[in-house]
Parts: sequence; C-alpha cells; structure tokens
Amino acid sequence: MSNIIIAGITQFETVIKVDRIPFDMEKTIHDAPVYVGGGGDAMNEAFALTTLGDNVYFMSVVGQDQNVEVFNPPDFKVHINTDYILPIMKSTPSEIIFFDKDQNQLIFQDLKDVREAKYDMSMVRPIMAEADCLLVSNANFCRPFVHYALSAGKKIALNMRNFNKEKEKYNTDFLENADIIYLSDDTVDSDPYDFIDYIAQKYDPEIIILGQGSTGLVLYDRDNHIKVHYNSVKTNEVVNSLGAGNALISAFVHYYLETKDSVNAIKNGLLYASYKTGFMRTCEGFLTPEQVEQWRELIWKTKSVTDLYGVEIPK
Repeated sequence: MSNIIIAGITQFETVIKVDRIPFDMEKTIHDAPVYVGGGGDAMNEAFALTTLGDNVYFMSVVGQDQNVEVFNPPDFKVHINTDYILPIMKSTPSEIIFFDKDQNQLIFQDLKDVREAKYDMSMVRPIMAEADCLLVSNANFCRPFVHYALSAGKKIALNMRNFNKEKEKYNTDFLENADIIYLSDDTVDSDPYDFIDYIAQKYDPEIIILGQGSTGLVLYDRDNHIKVHYNSVKTNEVVNSLGAGNALISAFVHYYLETKDSVNAIKNGLLYASYKTGFMRTCEGFLTPEQVEQWRELIWKTKSVTDLYGVEIPK
C-alpha cells in the first residue's frame, strides 16, 4: 500500500449513449442511456487507487455550495475520502459527453472558474511529508503541488492527457518536474517514437506512457532502456472508453510504486483500463488487486507475452 496524493479536477458529468455521432441535433433522441453524476480525472483516479488498496488523499476544488459526499455514489462498495475536496469555486465544473458504439465522442465542457481557483496549501505540507507519490493533472490550481512534492523529494506522476505544442510553455513546470508522464496521442501529429524522443530529451522523465486508444500504448523507461509499443488487451466488451486513461495511469502508478518494474506495471495498467471500458460511468469498473491477479492469470498464462503484444517484452 502506498500513500498517494491526487490533485486534479472534479466535475459533474452527463454521459449519454447515442446511435451514432454526428447525430441530428434538431430531433429528440429517445431511449438513450443517460448517466448523471460525479467524474473528472481526480475522482476517477481516487476511486481506482482506493480500490487497489492505496491510502489516497484526494485534493480537488468544487462549488461553494457543493455537498462533496455526492461524489460517493451510494451503489459503490468503495468509499473515497472527500475531506480534502474544497468548496471554494463559484460552482462545480460540468461536462456533457455523447458517445456511440464506435467510441466516437462529442464533449461539451464547462470548467467554470477553475482557472482562478487556489487550493489551501497549508494542509498539504504535512501530508506531502508522508506521501510516496503525487499524481497530478495540469490544472492551474495544481501547480503549487508540484513544488511541494519537489521540496519533499517525492515522486511526481503527471496525467496530462492532451499535448498541445502551442500551449506547451504553459505546462513546462509540470513536464520538467514529473518523473512519470502520461499523455494521449489524440493531439499528437508526429510519429509516436519521435514524439517520445522529443519529450524524453527535453524533460528527461523516468517514464513516459503515450496512450494510443484501442491500439494500445508506447512505454518509455529511461533507466531500463525501453521504448516499445504494447497492444491493448481484451477483458470486457467495450461500453464506454472514456476514463480508460485515468484507469491506466492509476494502475501503473500503484504497481510501479509497489514493484519498481515498469513492464509489470504497464501490463496491469493495460488490463485495468480494458476492464474499465466495460462500464458506462467514468468512475466505475475498477478492479481490486485480487481481480487484477485473476485477469493476469487468465490472459498471460494462456498466451505468450509475445503473442499478446506482438513484441518480445524487454527484461
């Protein structure tokens, strides 16, 4: 078990499944499954890491009149600690997500005044002293967390998701100080290996994970000289792929802290993300450590690692 501080955005999500995207905006859509509830990268990571057995300090910001316990769905077996979600914004961010059977997505996001929010860092210093890792997003209010983690000599994992070359300068303090960087290739136009070389040479992180959606990911491990693509694995039937990246980085951080083995951690991350896609809500579908072991046995005992990935796993 690790002590992990999570700092990132929490929001309300309306998730709607439609037949196809684009759809006719002028017609009423009947019988479309709809979920309304909590979500966001920080909340999803908190549920994932709590389910995996870590001691999680979930630090986020929401609206001034927000009852933070609504972020614990009553039907969930796992309860997350909401003591460090601060109601300091004018209102809670929200997002509307349409998705279809082919996992095309149409997303409307309203971040409210999150860019101006300032987290009360007075409570962070003593907790950071006991933490093993900071898992942080690149939201503005998260910037001080990076400097506190650096001062305390703690490992920093960055869940940045989308990379925008034009906005890179605004994320330099996150990128240059992160030990582990998770990015999606959604906005990466260059060759994935060239992109990883760029990030590695400019910022020198320990680990880079470049998510490539349904095709898998590329793992870069500086110290073990690994830079290789891994295919995705098959567990659940895909219902909604949104939130899979949060599941992947959460599982990777958990197992990397536990074993210091990036290949072991990324294998667990891949099956963790795969299982997560079998659920509609972004904050559900997280495996326990026992379930992870069961899936590892099911997947890797019946097939060779080379068959699964199309490559030989580096030792």
